[in-house]
Amino acid sequence: MVDRVERAGLNVDEGLASFIEEQALPGTGIGAEGFWQALSELAHDIGPRNRALLDKREALQKQIDDWHKARANQPHDHEAYKAFLTEIGYLLPEGGDFEIETANTDPEIATVPGPQLVVPITNARYALNAANARWGSLYDGLYGTDAMGSLPPKGGYENGRGARVIARARVFLDEAFPVEGVSHADARRYHVQGGALLVDDQPLIDPSKFRGYRGHPKAPDAVLLCNNGLHVELVFDRTHFIGARDQAGLADVRLESAVSAIMDCEDSVACVDGEDKTLAYANWLGLMQGTLSETFEKGGKSVTRKLTPDHEFLGADGAPFTVKGRALMLVRNVGHLMTNPAILLRDGSEIFEGLMDALITVLIARHDLQRTEGGLRNSHTGSVYVVKPKMHGPEEVAFADEVFTFVEKALNLPQYTVKLGIMDEERRTSVNLKECIRAAKHRVAFINTGFLDRTGDEIHTSMEAGPFSRKDFIKRKGWIGAYEARNVDIGLECGLSGKAQIGKGMWAMPDKMAAMLEAKIEHPKAGANCAWVPSPTAATLHALHYHKVDVFAVQKALRAGGRRAHVDAVLEIPLASFRKWRPEQVRREVENNAQGILGYVVRWIDAGVGCSKVPDINDVGLMEDRATCRISAQHIANWLHHGVVSRDEVMEIMKRMAEVVDGQNADDPSYQPMAPGFDGIAFQAACDLVFEGRVQPSGYTEPVLHKRRLELKAAG
Repeated sequence: MVDRVERAGLNVDEGLASFIEEQALPGTGIGAEGFWQALSELAHDIGPRNRALLDKREALQKQIDDWHKARANQPHDHEAYKAFLTEIGYLLPEGGDFEIETANTDPEIATVPGPQLVVPITNARYALNAANARWGSLYDGLYGTDAMGSLPPKGGYENGRGARVIARARVFLDEAFPVEGVSHADARRYHVQGGALLVDDQPLIDPSKFRGYRGHPKAPDAVLLCNNGLHVELVFDRTHFIGARDQAGLADVRLESAVSAIMDCEDSVACVDGEDKTLAYANWLGLMQGTLSETFEKGGKSVTRKLTPDHEFLGADGAPFTVKGRALMLVRNVGHLMTNPAILLRDGSEIFEGLMDALITVLIARHDLQRTEGGLRNSHTGSVYVVKPKMHGPEEVAFADEVFTFVEKALNLPQYTVKLGIMDEERRTSVNLKECIRAAKHRVAFINTGFLDRTGDEIHTSMEAGPFSRKDFIKRKGWIGAYEARNVDIGLECGLSGKAQIGKGMWAMPDKMAAMLEAKIEHPKAGANCAWVPSPTAATLHALHYHKVDVFAVQKALRAGGRRAHVDAVLEIPLASFRKWRPEQVRREVENNAQGILGYVVRWIDAGVGCSKVPDINDVGLMEDRATCRISAQHIANWLHHGVVSRDEVMEIMKRMAEVVDGQNADDPSYQPMAPGFDGIAFQAACDLVFEGRVQPSGYTEPVLHKRRLELKAAG
């Protein structure tokens, strides 16, 4: 039984109330009475409008389902379909040109392209790792992964591999910071003279790329360079085991890596009640106050991790300055759908979790805003960055804008202090993207694409249209390329370049860095000034791409060329044109989906882990969150609905894949196997996602996962 206290007509989890009153509010200038009254207004007066927006989603979905049912077994009529979507208000008229008016964005948002991390806020160690991933060792990134073509040998440092890493790093330096007549590979001395960096007495071809140094100018301890807005630090130390062997004493090449990091309260966490939400908010508070720390065992030693301070240098003129030591932190709130029992309204119903997140996460960010100096500030421009996921169309974006206006007023903040990230991951947002941006034109600081959630919504929206292609073939259809290109093009039309981030999605294979280095350069080449990576090491390696590609030059060329894709292409439904699959093809597709669902759900339900590296059916580790679960569950639900596979066949595969997942987790002493009983809550949750997937709101996994996790927690 949850202990609750009454606050302004709200029944609040006692632990959450204590956290708000004793930790979050002190130091903000906001009183407890005023805070609770504001949250009550938000829940009771604005909450019904949230409900109405969800009702509209369902009404539109029913109309679309009915339209497809009425035309079953008929060729798809694209023009009639488009006219129908326009008639029901799904596809809206596109207004005239405009540019966003977002002000006071930090350089990491506006002018510094680079990698972006997304981490569960409930894991303090991961959150600190992400915040501190602003800088990373290129030597470590190359040596410790398969980036050089193979994994490092077990045991101590291997000199031959180390030499290849150093040679590769020197190639990077020659490409990004060429020197007149000298290769960095041959350099013996770096020193500062007359405000310029000299390498073996020769200047950089572009002297402006030298930004500063640390130590003595004749023999600096570090040299700071900058290319395409990203810094690189050369670290010299002849007492270091690498520097001692290097003719120039170069011990490391450190890259500015994760420019920004999203602290996630949504897809990568499992927050189902007041206890979970309090943990999430407490970690966010620690980050905003600069006090978060975590102690853990590593290599047999106790290690305490905390936020990294800014880095100090001397400029070319000898004047001291600092560069940011941490990623700029954004916070991802929950979308409009979910409620949470952490707070109950007067009628006993649960609060909309997104409304709760809005007021509490911005309240907490107020601690950062009130610091005007010090080395652990997050925003230097007085902004709070909130990423808002899973919004369907301009009306829902406008609602989010109004919510944050209410929040700002309640917390005595200037209007538009809160900057908004719009995730283009739902179909109604994609086809109306320009109007979505217009609806928050004073707040937009981020848009991005995400194949997984976007495809999950694509399947659910067109569930009645017919069976979808296999997942690998969905990626090859024309709509996905149109969706990706149109997102960038509309963002540029709306003036995001130089003011906001245009992002691309996650590299999901954290152990496959060589493949990432080969493929992910396409994101900056596509005009994205940020893209998601799964780890700090991946951020360091992906940073190499932003040194190769001048993203703002790409954006300028793209904007001059006009739109490359239009809404007709995005409205293409990726149905299977060839449906005579062999039984083994169907079985393999369902097995792959089922194994991914089970591997993720068992950790979500049993351990409360919302995002983790889960082995796929081929034992390749993939970063899994609710988005990956959504697409897999919706795909099986679609094939079930259209008779591609039977319920009995799916259940047999689910049980067989549960045994596979059990085997993959056999070395975890806390793991509870699903087989042979197949009667545990985790297995039941996975089956719910598949067999009830067609009727889940927008195909989302959250309602099932939350219900089943609460069931497990109640059972003790």
